[in-house]
Amino acid sequence: MEKNNMKNLILTLSIIGIVSALTLTFVYEWTTPYIQANQAAAQKKAINEVLPGVENVKEVEKNGDIFYEGFDANGNRVGVAFISSGGGYNGMIEIMIGVDLNEEKIYEFSVLNHAETPGLGARITESQFKSNFEDKTFADYTVVKTPPQKETEVQAIAGATISSVSVTRIIESGLDKVTAAYGGGN
Repeated sequence: MEKNNMKNLILTLSIIGIVSALTLTFVYEWTTPYIQANQAAAQKKAINEVLPGVENVKEVEKNGDIFYEGFDANGNRVGVAFISSGGGYNGMIEIMIGVDLNEEKIYEFSVLNHAETPGLGARITESQFKSNFEDKTFADYTVVKTPPQKETEVQAIAGATISSVSVTRIIESGLDKVTAAYGGGN
């Protein structure tokens, strides 16, 4: 009798496991196109945010990295956008950065993904923090807790210095990547 109960238990658990696995696979396959479409829309929106006056975007691969060259209505390259990521306080931070290669300046950046603390580190998405980098030349930046006195200083978010430093390092890393790919000013 005990052997029959064991066989029934194993059979029941196996069936439940198989049905669960098939259900998860079906849901994953069904939702993947929607997730990819949403990610593509968010990326397109971010490119338009960080590259002013862009009419057309061309995806280019250089040095194994993907860049998005933005062109105006006359076909002139306005700038280049790219994704840079790195570790933050609570996890990975992914940023879309738009730059003017001729002037070697940052137009703007947009945070695509982050897991920073709400109300503190999450303030990296606010315009007050993002303005620290607008129209800044490519440089090594220093994060300070007081209002910036130099072009290369970035004011940290109060209570979120680690997040501020992380974003700064991610931007610097991205600028190194785009400079290596395009040689600066090209």
